[in-house]
Amino acid sequence: MPSPSSLTDRPLTDPTSVLRYRDGLYAVDLLSCAITEFDFFTWLADHPSDLNEICKHFDFARRPADVLMTLLQCNQFVRRNDVGEYRLSRLGQEHLDQRSAWNLSPYFASLKDRPIALDFARVLRSGKPAHWSGNEDAGADWHEAMKNEAFAESFTAAMNCRGVYLGKALADELVDDLQHRSRVLDIGGGSGIYACALAANHPHLLATVLEQEPVDAIARKTIGEYQLSERIGVHTGNMFHSECYPTDCDVHLFSNVLHDWDFPEIDQLLARSFETLPDDGLVVIHETFLNADKSGPLPVAEYSCILMHSTQGRCYSTTEIFEHLENAGFVAPSHRNSAGDRGIIVAHKR
Repeated sequence: MPSPSSLTDRPLTDPTSVLRYRDGLYAVDLLSCAITEFDFFTWLADHPSDLNEICKHFDFARRPADVLMTLLQCNQFVRRNDVGEYRLSRLGQEHLDQRSAWNLSPYFASLKDRPIALDFARVLRSGKPAHWSGNEDAGADWHEAMKNEAFAESFTAAMNCRGVYLGKALADELVDDLQHRSRVLDIGGGSGIYACALAANHPHLLATVLEQEPVDAIARKTIGEYQLSERIGVHTGNMFHSECYPTDCDVHLFSNVLHDWDFPEIDQLLARSFETLPDDGLVVIHETFLNADKSGPLPVAEYSCILMHSTQGRCYSTTEIFEHLENAGFVAPSHRNSAGDRGIIVAHKR
């Protein structure tokens, strides 16, 4: 059962290694797809190319192709030069080119027909997310499935359990940022676990969770279980509509939200945030971030695979998020690490 103290305590051990098993689960299928479906490495050995050229040759959509190339770069199977051209590394040449005496591609042949690997072939070409967990009987991708009450409850519970740990780390990292703030708007806040963690660790804070049906009811239940209903409210609405944003919040939190969407949707969300925050308001983005040149960290590149498969998003670099924040009007974005391969970017409305 939820306990208010669990939001203000940290476990004695670090669960990052446990989180990584689930987060990186789909990476092997994306690599298998590149090897068995496209013989990608043999082609790249003869055709060093940038992302646009790769997309043109294989008829890939840009978003999933970006995830694939980031995974390969972080594994050091390929290297990218200063003009964005990818070439096989020595590791890739020796072990992934079909013509090499040390080629290991046949070792992946038996994985070709795994459902997720087959999904990736389709997602790479279409750019559209696949059915959740490769289950065609589900009848919808993750975004549509979240409108189903049973699925939403199951998925939100899964995210809620990790949020107990990650939320405390987030709250601790934001001590200086939040000391003179009054109310947080947790946008697309799911169960409300991050709003709960911030309120539990910062007693002066109030919060509002913005969620659509049926997740809004799940958030109210979670907030009640943590005995925080007097300090945290739930506002029902679509986060892409600015009229749904309460105007009494001086902090906007996007926790594990932007990675579910592509740049057009991210730009919409950041524009809504900027429009409705007061002057000197703060926006906080809590995510798994790639480094500036997308050469790591490897666990984040692996996590990006499941996001690319099942949502309209992926993991983004700090540089990419900084750029889109600044395009929305925010200033002075900065990044710091948190816990469980997650990080925090904060920026201000001036």
